[in-house]
Amino acid sequence: MRATVTSAPARLLVVDDDTDLLRLLAMRLQASGYRVVTADCVEAARNRLGVERFDLVLSDVRLPDGDGLALFEDIRRQHPALPVILLTAHGSIPDAVEATALGVAGYLTKPFDSHALLQGIRQALQLAGPVHIRADPAHAPLAAGPVSAGDTAWRAAIISRSSRMHALLGEARLLAASDASVLIRGDSGTGKELLARAIHLASPRATAPFVAINCGAIPEPLLESELFGHVRGAFTGATSAHRGLVQAAHGGTLFLDEIGDMPLALQVKLLRVLQERAVRPVGATRAEAVDLRIVSATHRDLEAALAAGQFREDLYYRIDVVSLQLPTLAERREDIPLLAEHFLRGLARKYAKRLTGFAPEALEALATAAWPGNVRQLHNVVEQVCALATTPLIPRALVERALRAQPAEPLGYAEAKRRFERNYLIQLLKLTAGNVSDAARLAERNRTEFYRLLQRHGLTPELFRGDRPDVEQ
Repeated sequence: MRATVTSAPARLLVVDDDTDLLRLLAMRLQASGYRVVTADCVEAARNRLGVERFDLVLSDVRLPDGDGLALFEDIRRQHPALPVILLTAHGSIPDAVEATALGVAGYLTKPFDSHALLQGIRQALQLAGPVHIRADPAHAPLAAGPVSAGDTAWRAAIISRSSRMHALLGEARLLAASDASVLIRGDSGTGKELLARAIHLASPRATAPFVAINCGAIPEPLLESELFGHVRGAFTGATSAHRGLVQAAHGGTLFLDEIGDMPLALQVKLLRVLQERAVRPVGATRAEAVDLRIVSATHRDLEAALAAGQFREDLYYRIDVVSLQLPTLAERREDIPLLAEHFLRGLARKYAKRLTGFAPEALEALATAAWPGNVRQLHNVVEQVCALATTPLIPRALVERALRAQPAEPLGYAEAKRRFERNYLIQLLKLTAGNVSDAARLAERNRTEFYRLLQRHGLTPELFRGDRPDVEQ
């Protein structure tokens, strides 16, 4: 009986300069249910890795233009979650120790036992993430093990065929198994919350709550109460007790979006929650124990915020145990047609229209656009063409019109406030020629507070005195 495919078979890249062995390995692995691509040197392997997605690399150590360890170093830099198994006819204990210390998934010496090879491949795939083939029981010793229904459901909301996204999701799948705090970095509109939800769904906490809060969207006076809750009478208007989002996430995952916009005073309180695993609501005298995992996200440069004193170093190291960088849409252009068609299907149902897809020229216009607003902007463009479409096939002219009509990416509340505050300070310093006392008096602030504001925005009064040039606005 043949193997039953539950999802796409695992794709293996096999690298060896022995053509006979390469052919034999390919036949054996294909018979076990894998899809196999071969390369006979390091350069050919690098070329394949640059344009195709693989689930595992099996490589000889001695190759005509390099060695397997050098290839592994390249893979570790470009595809950190991609497992590599090394084969060699020149094996030695020191080589094996070095390879294992570097993070190689397996190390076998030629001639190798077929059962040991297939067992090693199966184990490496299971550790790296979802295994793709469920073999017939008759072939169970030689094929990858079974997968559960949830092995792909966790990332179902993330539409992608990009090798870069595949590598990122492989890392996310590995991280999900632990409780390590994760910091997701990426531009606005790249899908940071989608990735956070995927990590939650792939984790042992999947059945518990996933609670998301945008730290930049809630006014500062309300943020503490929203995060930690309050007791009745804690402040004017607190007519009843309120359960905070930290408590609501008990047992599950708390997603702190735009954590770089969190005020310093609240950063201290959040740090205490992470250290003590307990939260004290506003106005309460006793703390409540909480069990949760923290996933954070930001589009800001937190290292620069650290240097400027706008973000606490101790909190930074608490939330950035592992960092994931989401690519911009321009860095994963192969996903644009896929995403556009996916959005079109959903929006066609929303608008009750019969739309069959995009004309080839329309897809070309989408694929070559700049996309400063990333996936969110693409969705907006597709929604506009869907609303205005009068034919089943979306033409290029309608796409170009929607692209021209797209406004600049709107600023979040915190960023708009930051820009206004900085420009206001600049105008005051220009008016007073850099005299801090006069500028503070105009702003109705004391000198100490005014100096703190200047420091927060990287402004110095000397820039505005005499004939010094104006700072860039």
